[in-house]
Amino acid sequence: MQTVLMTGANRGIGLEFCRQYADAGWQVLATCREPTKAEALNELARQYANMQVYALDVADFEQITALSRTLVDMTVDVLLNNAGIYPDTSTTTFGHLNDQDWAQAFRVNTMAPVKLAEAFLPQIQRSQTRLLVSISSLMGSIADNTSGGSLLYRSSKAALNATMKSLAIDLKPAGIGVLILHPGWVKTDMGGQNALIHTSESVSGMRLCIEGFLPAQSGCFFKYDGSLLPW
Repeated sequence: MQTVLMTGANRGIGLEFCRQYADAGWQVLATCREPTKAEALNELARQYANMQVYALDVADFEQITALSRTLVDMTVDVLLNNAGIYPDTSTTTFGHLNDQDWAQAFRVNTMAPVKLAEAFLPQIQRSQTRLLVSISSLMGSIADNTSGGSLLYRSSKAALNATMKSLAIDLKPAGIGVLILHPGWVKTDMGGQNALIHTSESVSGMRLCIEGFLPAQSGCFFKYDGSLLPW
């Protein structure tokens, strides 16, 4: 049985990843900040014996270390960094930026995925798949940016892409692959109801990217449909 460790599992894309992987027979280690309030996630865990829920605030790096110690004997085939925040609002524009919100965006969207990779490196190395996946965004693409705005989110996702590209190079000798994915514009709390696709379509596509991953693709940036995206 393969194992996926998922962050931000309590709703939206993360919850759908848990549903699809659990249904496919994977062992799912689902994490979120407040499991006691994650009703949908807990209901899903009651349906699948191959799914366990753990508390994890990815912004708290001590919690990341503690969870790795709790799961020290596990094998993690896919570490899936899904947790993320969109801190930009109509009032946090250039000239009115909130420095604390900006720093938190980098801590959650950029730094946490790297800290998770560090903390769970032994568990990943123990597997045959050895894959680190981070959910990014097309808004992190510099080449695609034609509208400006969303400075906090864009910069944190562009930085995520840069760190994952570097990890792809740094972890290659250990046989660990790195995949960066754009889920599309998805109908979630973050994406809104005007989004183009549902979580089921997005996650199904990203799972195909994960399952079809080749070493030559490590460090590349793909859309959920498998198309290559510009940096």
